[in-house]
Amino acid sequence: MAISLKKPQEIEKLRAANKIVGGALELLRANTKAGMTLKEMDAMAEDYIRSQGATPSFKGLYGFPNAVCTSLNQVIIHGIPSDYKLQNGDVIGYDIGTKLNGWFGDAAITMAVGEISKEDEALIACAKDTLYHAIGEIKEGMRFKELSLLMENFILDAGFVPLRNFCGHGIGKKPHEEPEIPNYLDGSNAKAGPKIKNGMVFCLEPMICQKDSKPIILENKWDVVSADGLRGSHYEHTVAVINGKAEILSLA
Repeated sequence: MAISLKKPQEIEKLRAANKIVGGALELLRANTKAGMTLKEMDAMAEDYIRSQGATPSFKGLYGFPNAVCTSLNQVIIHGIPSDYKLQNGDVIGYDIGTKLNGWFGDAAITMAVGEISKEDEALIACAKDTLYHAIGEIKEGMRFKELSLLMENFILDAGFVPLRNFCGHGIGKKPHEEPEIPNYLDGSNAKAGPKIKNGMVFCLEPMICQKDSKPIILENKWDVVSADGLRGSHYEHTVAVINGKAEILSLA
């Protein structure tokens, strides 16, 4: 299936949906503290999204029960909000999707609860730094596989490994569109596959493991952890390719 090219007015509709995601993530960042439950954080984000005239697009997507993926400590992605109360020293990831006037938004952060170890700080920084490095390197005519390899090398150079089998993706009038964008080179040739073009809109989302890139899905069928059993991290933005380079849409 071809990768769709969005018109400028369509990109603005995607920007509006993504601005709400950015606002919801900033709200959670500001209110994350010991004693808050994951369900409280989820409800806070859902209330904000609805107050902005959007709907939480993850709720019911593939059967997901909530508005926010709350991925705690060892859970890297797709964590289900629970009655767990956040504690100082925890690492918490929030992944949020919105739908506004038929267009989707999607972004994620991982953050500390109170004081965390230097190792956990480096783990979070790897996801964030990989994302922003990749966004800064995007140019029209570059291949998506080159972008995947660039992210993989950045993660490996930081001393971590990318989670396998999960990836970034196109976004538009569906929450997940072509192409799939792994955080590692799939295959051996980075000079193969589709090229990045003006008008493409997609989500980049580095998912970071400490030692083992193999994913394990837990019994609830959602929580994804690494086979190493260690903490992970995840960052994501929706970007549009405008005038030959990437522009972040998912900012508050």
